[in-house]
Amino acid sequence: MCGRTSLTATPEELAEAFALDEPPAVVPRYNIAPTQPMPAVRVHPATGRRRLGLLRFGLVPHWAADPAVGARLINARSETARTRAAFRDPFRERRCLVPATGFYEWRRAGRGRQPYLLRRRDGRPMGLAAVWDRWRPPTGAGGPDAIESCAILTTPANELVARLHDRMPLVLPAADYSLWLDPAVTDPARLRALLRPYPAEEMVAIPVSPRVNSPHNDDPSLLDPVDLDAQPHQRTLF
Repeated sequence: MCGRTSLTATPEELAEAFALDEPPAVVPRYNIAPTQPMPAVRVHPATGRRRLGLLRFGLVPHWAADPAVGARLINARSETARTRAAFRDPFRERRCLVPATGFYEWRRAGRGRQPYLLRRRDGRPMGLAAVWDRWRPPTGAGGPDAIESCAILTTPANELVARLHDRMPLVLPAADYSLWLDPAVTDPARLRALLRPYPAEEMVAIPVSPRVNSPHNDDPSLLDPVDLDAQPHQRTLF
């Protein structure tokens, strides 16, 4: 699965990586958690240009009775997203990319869980395949305004991530961004070849502090490697 991400790339790096017209106004994030704002790249329907904006992490289907359902819909399995009610229409018509410089996964260690930061070996930003939707409150109802939200697609884990979890986010190579974002592509069969794990040899896994467990912690120290050999009940897997 993918429940936490980081994004520390500079605006210039993001503009280059995702072919944006100009560097976006973003600040570094070290621990993006469900229900929080998450940067996402979409194609503007009128201009066809890519733009980066904020979506809420956790998809709220446009037909949902209660927007709180989004807290449970943070991920969509790539194998079934095209058929599940919550993701079917977004998969066909509302796809986006979530820029990330890393994502977190945990493994059991004694009585607790040890978090790992997984990122590209070269440190460049990744494009995580995602789908989005727009929810509006019923006419005349009180409560929140319209909510634009997203869910990250997952695939079976590659050999590296499989040491921690059996699923991982769908990381797309840059060459596949255009096809994934193209609003004219509505046939899921055309996207099938993209639904594969990212190569394990192009990624690294770094043990980090359990402070990342709390979504209230969001600072650069979360990315610092920790020495597992100095901790009880730990052993190095990588």
